[in-house]
Amino acid sequence: MYLKRLPGLTITEVRESNPKKEAEAIRAKLKRNELLVALSEEGKPISSILLSERLKEFGLKNLAFIIGGTEGLDSTIKTSADLLLSLSPMTFPHDLARLLLVEQIYRAISISQNAPYHR
Repeated sequence: MYLKRLPGLTITEVRESNPKKEAEAIRAKLKRNELLVALSEEGKPISSILLSERLKEFGLKNLAFIIGGTEGLDSTIKTSADLLLSLSPMTFPHDLARLLLVEQIYRAISISQNAPYHR
């Protein structure tokens, strides 16, 4: 449902055997001038309103959100991220984390457009 509401959003999965190989595959997929938002338990938890403000600052067309594999993200990805973000202090399965992230992106856009979804 959220993907239909976010027509410019693309999801690309990278599945590698370890964080180092995963980091290499992620770097290979990144486009020039893309800002990296990495999701990690060490990341900063922020409100939906603050996420909306950050996305507005970054510009939505140039963002790549990264959710790590079962062993987490390689430290090189985390240190090179423009924003290290945490969805929650809890750990979620990847499919659920992806759903939460896409919903929050939709919510953030709705907030910036003053749409009624957030209320």
